[in-house]
Amino acid sequence: MYLKQAINLGGRELTIETGRIAKQADGAVLVRQGETVVLVTAVSGHQPRAGADFFPLTVDYREYGYAAGRIPGGYFKREGRPTEKETLTMRLTDRPLRPLFPENYRHETQIISMVISADDEHDPDVLSITGASAALYLSDIPFETPVGGVRVGLVDGKYVVNPTYDQIRQSQLNLTVAGTEEAIVMVEAGAKEVSPRPASPRPVRALRRVRIMEGHPNSGGYENGSQAGRRCCTPRSLASQTSASRR
Repeated sequence: MYLKQAINLGGRELTIETGRIAKQADGAVLVRQGETVVLVTAVSGHQPRAGADFFPLTVDYREYGYAAGRIPGGYFKREGRPTEKETLTMRLTDRPLRPLFPENYRHETQIISMVISADDEHDPDVLSITGASAALYLSDIPFETPVGGVRVGLVDGKYVVNPTYDQIRQSQLNLTVAGTEEAIVMVEAGAKEVSPRPASPRPVRALRRVRIMEGHPNSGGYENGSQAGRRCCTPRSLASQTSASRR
């Protein structure tokens, strides 16, 4: 069954949809902001890996040239190994998700994020975090706590949620936060010289945006008070609709 949810996040619409492609995966979603679209799939083995004393989770993230309408030229016609940006995004996606699986879960699990369309404004790396969480939550994989990911910038003294590439270049702050309804689970930041006063509420502001994405009723208000916020683009809402359709 095809389902789509949308939310106004930082003045721009973010959507999650499922049921259109990658139907053989345990869970699959398309996450879109602007013209940037990321396909995220999640698959897990039916039996635990024999002799494993750790959780065998693999996260793969790729930005292929065709996403921007480019084909590699010259002598090498194929895509190369993952770039540094891709490797860091894999870690960015892995870190907030891994601790939320059951402690003794030993099934081989793979999360694959592919950028299938890229514009010149929106960075797809934070979309991978939200998409991976949604794909896991929609599947039968034991992942019970959905996660949202946002980037926060500081441009001209104002906080910007999921800033564009141009805003990131102008920003004094590059803060990536992933969290649940209840708490922040991962923070990664880089910054120029920022005074302590505006620095203090940054994680709190980011958590509010994450809670808006998760549909938390006490998130401090929906974006712009609009109806777009009330029809939240949340893994929980998608999962509830999927369960209802199955019944």
